[in-house]
Amino acid sequence: MKKNKILIYIFLGFCLSLFLQYTLSEKSYASDFDNINYEVKKNSNPNFINASEKSIKSVVHIKSKFISNEIYGYYDPFYGNRYYNHPKKNFASGSGVIISDDGFIVTNRHVINNAEEIEVVLFDKRTYNAIILGEDPESDLALLKINEKKLPFLEFDNSNNIKVGEWVLAVGNPYNLNSTVTAGIISAKSRQINILNDGGIEAFIQTDAAINSGNSGGALVNTSGKLVGINTAIQSKTGSFSGYGFAIPSNMVQKIINDLKEYGEVKRAYIGIHITDINTQIQKKLNLDGLDGVLISKVLENSAAERAGIKDFDVILEINGIKVNSSSELHEIIIQYNPGDEIKCMIKRKEDVKEVILSLQS
Repeated sequence: MKKNKILIYIFLGFCLSLFLQYTLSEKSYASDFDNINYEVKKNSNPNFINASEKSIKSVVHIKSKFISNEIYGYYDPFYGNRYYNHPKKNFASGSGVIISDDGFIVTNRHVINNAEEIEVVLFDKRTYNAIILGEDPESDLALLKINEKKLPFLEFDNSNNIKVGEWVLAVGNPYNLNSTVTAGIISAKSRQINILNDGGIEAFIQTDAAINSGNSGGALVNTSGKLVGINTAIQSKTGSFSGYGFAIPSNMVQKIINDLKEYGEVKRAYIGIHITDINTQIQKKLNLDGLDGVLISKVLENSAAERAGIKDFDVILEINGIKVNSSSELHEIIIQYNPGDEIKCMIKRKEDVKEVILSLQS
């Protein structure tokens, strides 16, 4: 009898052991599966396919022809050395972005600079002659038009909302290689690199997406396939991409292009101040409370700033709720407005902070 009880206990113990092993195993498998899913989601790469397919159809190849005078010399036995000008045809190429279905195209001004003829080649190889509707040397932008309808185009996105570290694609025609797409991130915003003429507005988006010769005027798009910038320049000792590319923010592009379309020129708005970035030397010299904001070094007479009560050595902290910490950031915001628009400025004067509303002037 005792032997039977012992055998029953052994059998029950064996069954319990199997049950526990099975239960723990199931939990372990479920846990491992969850961890695998988590790792897949965590390490998954962004998908650029849709954005690429959309943008390459809206980015065009621009070929411009311009005439230059080549100087030739020869020896005349009666008059000695003589020289004459001989016109020579030159060709340049770059990229452009279709921004409406009826053929409006934005590009860099330096792509079509002094062009006598402009040829636009679409993604599907159709070719058109383009006319120049307007140019803006201060931003290096130009607006072209071709005679066609129902074209694929890119929509503008709000460049004020882009973040450093966000994925972007650069789309263009480097070295005459049509429809090239490269990927990278936004490395910085509101960069000033001193490539434009005096008075030029520089507040570039910096990206490590590869931008080379021929990409100028092409698109910088986000992963939704919307336009956040126009590729303009690289910073390189060799003339080829070395990790630094620059694009004009889409909000600036949109404002300038709309003005060129409507007026043939850009209507710029001004606060009427001279500004400078704040560093530790300026902070100590003026006994400023912190390094935030942009210093107003001088308020111009009869300007919007003077009429709003702004004074020399005030510090601008925000414009319409957007913080500003550099001159280029302030310029990037102001260029988006028209003369007559009202803006709200958060001003700091010594320890006091107040909101000032001013009407921008031309």
